Amino acid sequence: MEFNPDTLEASAIYKLLTGSVIPRPIGWISTIDQNGINNLAPFSYFNILGDDPPHVMFSTRRDNNTNKDTLNNVFNNKQFVVNMVTEELVEPMNATAQSVPSEVDEFELVGLTPLPSTLIKPNRVKESPITFECEMVHHYFLENTKAGGACVVIGRVIMMHIDESVLLDNYKINMETYKPVARLAGANYTKIGEVFSIKRT
Repeated sequence: MEFNPDTLEASAIYKLLTGSVIPRPIGWISTIDQNGINNLAPFSYFNILGDDPPHVMFSTRRDNNTNKDTLNNVFNNKQFVVNMVTEELVEPMNATAQSVPSEVDEFELVGLTPLPSTLIKPNRVKESPITFECEMVHHYFLENTKAGGACVVIGRVIMMHIDESVLLDNYKINMETYKPVARLAGANYTKIGEVFSIKRT
């Protein structure tokens, strides 16, 4: 079958895309507002963009042409932290996806520990074994045609925090102890399953 996005409802486009492009890494983004209130929310439109210099991106929906707290906070101070999600953190991550008033601190809401960053204002999630301090270098608004559009944020990684429990020799990450979780469609997530290797020719 063929589907033209211009003639589909937004919900249909969402289901087709998020069910096809899988698994997707989760960017658990922590920010801080001008009053010092922490914000923490997960985004599955997330990935790395390059390593020289290191950059990441995440995209946030703008329902009814309204920015989420995460986006407002990043626009305010140009800073955010990416906290990687592991099997042990799935429940609190999911809890931070709920819509709550701006004055609610999601760290307190779900019982996580805010840890001061080294170079930026937003706090890190202490319980996450891998966190990246980032400075926004660019943002781009996607055209608003269906449900409010979206905004892509690109950030440069200026500090990496890797817990020794997930670090192997020669800067490699130990998948057995890291145990990352990725997003599928709907309410579904996945763990690392069978791993196979293919050498480049």
